[in-house]
Amino acid sequence: MPHIGCNTVFATRPSALVDGLAGADVYFAHSFAAEPDDADVVSATTDHGGRVVAAVEDATIAGVQFHPERSAAAGARVLENLLRWSRSA
Repeated sequence: MPHIGCNTVFATRPSALVDGLAGADVYFAHSFAAEPDDADVVSATTDHGGRVVAAVEDATIAGVQFHPERSAAAGARVLENLLRWSRSA
């Protein structure tokens, strides 16, 4: 499933990693969609021909499907959130 370009992120639950990103556009460049076994770890999604997982977070593990370094201010926010989250762990 090729996905290249900016899409809007939708928060699915409170998350330290994607805090403040709901409604922001971020840059995706991938050809697969993650499908976690546990839907409760999904913290953000986007729409690309259907629901696509954009971010996951569970205890001390987190990740995003998009590229923060190519996502302008929204990407900088993710990196700031990541630093703040990692310092609190």
